Amino acid sequence: MAPTPDRSDETALPTFRTGPGRRAIDAAVGFLIRWGLFPGSYQLTTVGRRTGRPLTHPVTLVERHGRRWLVSPYGEVSWVHNARASGRVSLQRRGRTEECAVREVSAREAAPVLKQYLAVTGPPRRYFRAHKDAPVQAFAAEADAHPVFELLPLD
Repeated sequence: MAPTPDRSDETALPTFRTGPGRRAIDAAVGFLIRWGLFPGSYQLTTVGRRTGRPLTHPVTLVERHGRRWLVSPYGEVSWVHNARASGRVSLQRRGRTEECAVREVSAREAAPVLKQYLAVTGPPRRYFRAHKDAPVQAFAAEADAHPVFELLPLD
């Protein structure tokens, strides 16, 4: 049976929660990312807007037309608020660190990025109404729930 292109508005999507199990998984995945074992994935570090402490999370980037995009598959999580507040993030992988400015994009600009994101990642798919094969327009409707940032290198 072919998957449906999107979920009904009445279908409840799961809410992302951080707990001890999730932190343990993130730590293990982060270790593997630091060694470069997950293509397209990085350790994202933001500075806490209230605490000033660095917070690190694994992320998968989208590369599209020579530009790089950071997607929040779980919605308005802490790193999104921190990136908005500071306008910058740090990416680590294979012993290298890269500082980037971030620019949050409109729903129109985010839609094809979100579609591509679902094509390259697996577990976050359940947090989206649109199916990975849905038309780009279905992803424009998702943009408010999944912030997208363009990464801009700092020279």
